[in-house]
Amino acid sequence: MTDHQVNKSSVTQPLNDSEDQIDKSRVPILQGYLSKWTNYIHGWQNRWIVLTNGILSYYKSDTETAHGCRGAISLSRATIKAHELDLCRFDISVNDCTWCLRAETEEDKQNWVDVLDGFKVESGYGSQNNLNNSRPEEQYIQSVVYAEPSPEDAEIIQLGKELKVKLSELNTYKDILTNQVDKIQTFLDTNQDLTKKNDNVTVDETRRGSLDFRTESLLFKDTTREVLDSLASVVSLIERGEDMWGKRLSHETEKRKKTMEGAAYSSLMKQSNRDRDEENSNGASILGEDEFYDAVESGSQNSEDLGSSRRSSMVALIPMPNSATSSHPLWPEIQKVVSDQIRYARMGLGKDQWQLFADEGEMKMYRREEEIKGMVMDPLKACHVVKGVTGHEMCHYFFRPEYRYEWETTLEKMTVAETISDDTILFWQLHKSIWPVTQRDALFWSHMTSVPDPNDRDAQNIWVVVNNSTDLDKYPPNQGKFLRLFLTVCMLCQTLVTPPKQGSTITRADIACKITYCSVVNPGGWTPSSLLRTIYKREYPKFLKRFTSYVIEQCKNKPIMY
Repeated sequence: MTDHQVNKSSVTQPLNDSEDQIDKSRVPILQGYLSKWTNYIHGWQNRWIVLTNGILSYYKSDTETAHGCRGAISLSRATIKAHELDLCRFDISVNDCTWCLRAETEEDKQNWVDVLDGFKVESGYGSQNNLNNSRPEEQYIQSVVYAEPSPEDAEIIQLGKELKVKLSELNTYKDILTNQVDKIQTFLDTNQDLTKKNDNVTVDETRRGSLDFRTESLLFKDTTREVLDSLASVVSLIERGEDMWGKRLSHETEKRKKTMEGAAYSSLMKQSNRDRDEENSNGASILGEDEFYDAVESGSQNSEDLGSSRRSSMVALIPMPNSATSSHPLWPEIQKVVSDQIRYARMGLGKDQWQLFADEGEMKMYRREEEIKGMVMDPLKACHVVKGVTGHEMCHYFFRPEYRYEWETTLEKMTVAETISDDTILFWQLHKSIWPVTQRDALFWSHMTSVPDPNDRDAQNIWVVVNNSTDLDKYPPNQGKFLRLFLTVCMLCQTLVTPPKQGSTITRADIACKITYCSVVNPGGWTPSSLLRTIYKREYPKFLKRFTSYVIEQCKNKPIMY
């Protein structure tokens, strides 16, 4: 079986009595070669796909299974969808992570989809009938999932069962209440009709043909009380569940933090450096860091929250810079600020904190109103999607000094104070005066780098440029008529690719760039907050539209920059 051969998948049979001592949780349920969309450089590639204990993992080939997987996702909360046009393709999505897979035949694809769908058990919330009616291989799969759960998992499963019982009780009470309300309403309607016909109707006549009203009222009261008690129990169970998951998340976060800060982190970074040096000396493919990232991911391949944990651990890692940058006195600061800005850029938007002030189709801009000692320091976060360009191209034009005058219309003068390396430059900029604000200048370093994609090891599609103010004796602050402004800016760009049909070439129509732009600026001096915020609202959207339009125009007739 070779890397270029897509074989029929196979379902592992249940263990017999003589194999009881084997750890069932490690026995593959389904495995075989599938084509997987890797990235816009290499397109579709054959990968060895293995389903084990609710986790779908992939390897470059079946001979690498002993060395750790290249990526893994949990199926319990996954969405599995067959492609509308390609009959041999299906996609698996968990949150914002998507695997595009393709079988050799439509029959083989359907076999994978059926087994993966059957593996999506409901973790204690499903009905017993679903388990009884499932196919034999599904029953075996489900038995593997629940084989020897940990105490924490057992407690969570039990909590789910208790919640299911309470929800069932509430459903029953709903039916009882509906029936009782119907009876009472019928009774009242009957009395009203009799009263309209004859005002001299006696009490005995009003009760004719109806149940005892007092009895029904008491039953209604009792049922309502039971409903309230059940609702209180449901709320208590939910609070217990939140507390359990909160403790589990804190424990897992602390565990991973210690792991990454310890000897393992040091070892992985050394291995990454050796691999990069070897790659540069041998002229190897850009995928030469496989072993480094595989080692990071393999330790958490059986975790339920694999995607989020891998995202939190990988975000702190930035690729090793060249020797000129790493030996510069500013490198510790650059490394810390870049890592922090990548993490901030990937954080969500809290509804109570961020205010939407620009919404123009694909572009949305948010800000928070913050003042420190009377100085406006409103953080800005912008999200934008631009079609026809890559993240590398967007960051290239944002970083390189030779293009800055072409898209930055606020510049009066720009000087390269120091070129530390190809990926790190120190800039001094003088901005045009905006009446009645005093003219500002800025001194900052700018660093450009690629970033590991936390969702897919095969995808090398994220680039980032970070600018941060610094000091340099040659350019002292607040000299003459200029006031020094201080800034921290991050532009993180991710290339999005619509996988073309197998054998087709990627064009600019197949690519788009997702931009996350974060900015915090201390304008220096003193200016009325209302004026500064008016300038922010007007200039920031104009800047982002102007810059993205400039990059689209520059790239439209050029080869795609990967």
